[in-house]
Amino acid sequence: MSIASQESCQSLQMLLRALHLPSFVSQHEQVAIQAQKQGWSFGRYLHHLAEVELADRQTRRIERHLKRSGLPKDKTLQTLQLSRLPVKVQRQVPSLCEGAFVKSADNVLAFGLPGRGKTHLVCAIGHELINRGYKVLFTPAYKLVQSLLTAKRQLCLEQEMLRLDRFDAVILDDIGYIQQDREEMEVLFTFIGERYERRSVMITSNLVFSQWDRIFKDPMTTAAAIDRVVHHSTILELTGKSFRSEEAKKKNDDETNDKNTDSKDKQKCK
Repeated sequence: MSIASQESCQSLQMLLRALHLPSFVSQHEQVAIQAQKQGWSFGRYLHHLAEVELADRQTRRIERHLKRSGLPKDKTLQTLQLSRLPVKVQRQVPSLCEGAFVKSADNVLAFGLPGRGKTHLVCAIGHELINRGYKVLFTPAYKLVQSLLTAKRQLCLEQEMLRLDRFDAVILDDIGYIQQDREEMEVLFTFIGERYERRSVMITSNLVFSQWDRIFKDPMTTAAAIDRVVHHSTILELTGKSFRSEEAKKKNDDETNDKNTDSKDKQKCK
């Protein structure tokens, strides 16, 4: 390559970087060689580069949203044992993953005793939503409440609400484990009220609605909170045996079998 060609190439790369087209920078030479070999027109060459740039931007966007989401990396749809969930829930999952409920600012409520897969299920849906371009935040309910309390005491609750408003869906995990302090109840109710019919909330709870007075304490506040989360919502009821208990039992059985096998092997050696 001549000096003039090198300078032209460097100048082009600088211009592409200034235009924030990193994929153009990294791919334009390789694609140019391919275009020349296959006799592409200039239009097709530029069209191909534009497609590469858009695809890479989408990938980078998903990576950014996933990093900011706080979602557990291992709780995805691929690792979810869907066949072990109730049949009704299995039928609801595909449409929830498509994200129509987010567009209409509906809520998703997952109820069930501990170990029934509530957290894994809503996280799996959260991962699928991010893949479709939505912004999702996963947080244990008590952590969200503590951050809201801190913001309130620092007189910046409104700013914190605006930050949370950037997320299309907020996943509140284990809402039943909040400490039940009145201040906590108030900021949680404020958060639910702010998102009502504007943004989606996904909630997991081992407490059924009749027990939510343990969270909000005041009967009127409890009723108002339930009314806001239930209106425009999909309810997932997870029944059956505890996943964790079954996994623990299987692990113990495997260890017992291994010990029995080792004991038999030792006897044979004697």
